[in-house]
Amino acid sequence: MALRLRIVPRSLFGRLVLILIGGLLVAQLLSTALNLAERDRLIFRAGGMRTAQRIADIVELLEPLSAAERRRIVAVLNAPPLRVSLDVPLQSEDRPAADGETHATMFGAMLQASLGERAVRVVRSEGGFGRRALMAGAERGGRGGSHMRGMGQGPGGGMAVVAQVQFADGTWVTFDSYLPQDVADFPQRLLLTLLILLVAVIALSLIAVRWVTRPLHLLAAAAEDLGRDIHRPPLAEKGPTEVRRAAQAFNTMQARLRSYIDDRVRILTAISHDLKTPITRMRLRTELLDDENTRDRFERDLAEMESMVTQTLEFMRGSASDEASRPIDLMALLESLAADAQETGHAVRIEGSAAVPYVGKPQLLKRCLSNLLENAFRYATAARLVVEDDPARVRIRVLDDGPGIPEAELERVFEPFYRLEESRNRGTGGSGLGLGIARNIARSHGGDLVLRNRTEGGLEALLTLSRQAATGGYDARPPTTAR
Repeated sequence: MALRLRIVPRSLFGRLVLILIGGLLVAQLLSTALNLAERDRLIFRAGGMRTAQRIADIVELLEPLSAAERRRIVAVLNAPPLRVSLDVPLQSEDRPAADGETHATMFGAMLQASLGERAVRVVRSEGGFGRRALMAGAERGGRGGSHMRGMGQGPGGGMAVVAQVQFADGTWVTFDSYLPQDVADFPQRLLLTLLILLVAVIALSLIAVRWVTRPLHLLAAAAEDLGRDIHRPPLAEKGPTEVRRAAQAFNTMQARLRSYIDDRVRILTAISHDLKTPITRMRLRTELLDDENTRDRFERDLAEMESMVTQTLEFMRGSASDEASRPIDLMALLESLAADAQETGHAVRIEGSAAVPYVGKPQLLKRCLSNLLENAFRYATAARLVVEDDPARVRIRVLDDGPGIPEAELERVFEPFYRLEESRNRGTGGSGLGLGIARNIARSHGGDLVLRNRTEGGLEALLTLSRQAATGGYDARPPTTAR
């Protein structure tokens, strides 16, 4: 499995490129092999036809002559690369097959076609008289050697064959010659042509694949940005029909989500505003109660109702905020929260540091960290803040020494109004919205919030804030401290 993952790219672009280049390479290799084989066959056929025609012309020349005249003519014609003799014994046709015997058979068929009905025998020479004579002629630099080099063949670069033809009077004439069996020069021009074609097709394939996959990359980036900012600019509806339709569908979905969220926030804002009026009237009437215990209970209930209305509205709004992002001095923000906590009797210790400012929304981040500290103080008297910073992200760990959370409940506590305690008492169970609000704020900054039980006891809330999501890197502008 690991090997397959290393070979097969993860991205669609990489996989398409791998398929195209692999297919092109296989096709080019097969095409090159076929072209080279066909080239060799054509060269052999052309060379063989020339030799066969020359033998046929010599036979026609010698046929009407007497034996003495034939010997005088043969003495003149007997020169490399075609040796002619009238004294060689008749070669046996019952010889074992050897390498190149197919070429010898093809040459025999060419020679038979040139000579007509005459008896012809063609066998591959295995170091016979003609081969030795031809080698000697080539070494002396005679006419035969020059002719062979002119054809691109050396003494050992072709296939030696012995062809014997019968005259009408029953005598035989023997021809010993070389035939071009393989191509002597490497076909550089053919290979260069195929290489240029391969490079051009690969380059066009890369451009085409990038052209096809780029809209998918833009759509994925837009979907990721949508999770952080519902009011992001819509996608450009241009390009091929399929790309335009996908962009239109995405923009329509974004508009519907934005409208749904805005409507929900407006409704909850109106409900919150309408609820505050009767709560205010009830507060005024509570002040008129004579029984102090009853008045205190009413005031606590009214304070809880008002707090629940406010937090519910904040949760439904999520990360929707008109606040502009700007550089924040995280250490100053944490120190401010620690000072506020100490005024209420809670101890907070800060470890680590953020090297450069973080670009984000100060009030939202302050609310996120406040909710995490409040959650820690609900079950513990002290908390520890550990800051880890690198060019990609900032991690803030909120550690407490409380009882922790059952593993099955670590994700459920982020659900709205979910509390570990059955009690509806805000002082012990809370409203069940603080952690959900904190996670929404973290995700709106391109990060996340997760809870983990510590091995030594207590709970760890890991807040991750992405620097790339906010600015694409570090920002050295003057920081803003949220107080």
